[in-house]
Amino acid sequence: MDRKIKVSAVSYLNTKPLLYGISHHAVMQDIDLVLEYPSLIAQHLRDGSVDMGLVPVAAIPTIPGASIVSDYGIGAEGNVASVCLFSKVPLEDIERVYLDYQSRTSVRLAQVLLKHYWKKDVVLLQAPEHYIELIDGRDAGVIIGDRALAQLPHFPYIYDLAEHWQQFTGLPFIFAAWVANKELPEAFLQQFNEANALGLRHLDEVIAENPYPVYDLNTYYKENIRYFLDEEKRKGLALFLEYIKEPTII
Repeated sequence: MDRKIKVSAVSYLNTKPLLYGISHHAVMQDIDLVLEYPSLIAQHLRDGSVDMGLVPVAAIPTIPGASIVSDYGIGAEGNVASVCLFSKVPLEDIERVYLDYQSRTSVRLAQVLLKHYWKKDVVLLQAPEHYIELIDGRDAGVIIGDRALAQLPHFPYIYDLAEHWQQFTGLPFIFAAWVANKELPEAFLQQFNEANALGLRHLDEVIAENPYPVYDLNTYYKENIRYFLDEEKRKGLALFLEYIKEPTII
């Protein structure tokens, strides 16, 4: 390409190691990096205003010609800590579930587990902006990301969606992957992979740059999140994409 490659990502705690690697690698000279909401990344790939993005995997089927172009992303092998169903009562007593408006993938994962694994018939509600305050009694809620980590001490019943997916399927889960819907130079993609790997070799520096008293980032980056998208995670992704071919429930 005779111009910089436009790359879109989110700036959440879970992406900081990948962004650190990109910003400290020579590949940054070839990138125009845009930080935005997850839902906008898929839209901008569809309309061609970016070339590549860290896409929530539930959006991949909505992007014509989409393909995963890096060996790195956001995954989990069991407990991920930051994508959970929070409740004041046990699962069997839940009647309604607020679905976090920030994440299509986590919402669809919750729907798959509720229907096929927990076999629970609940009322699903689009969450308003301050819905965490509404999680009470028999009303539960899916909370994701930094906000979920902050809520871990405050609820007696927490169901980690990646952990329960693993129990349900025997497979790990991919939440987001680097996706493009056009041909990108092979040399660039190789450098981009190297940049992601660089960030994962410098997790101590990433942790030092992002003080976070709410949750231990050593645990989060080194145990909860799995950044390398190996064959087992890709199998988990393929199975998840099969499940979400069903019509959305809300």
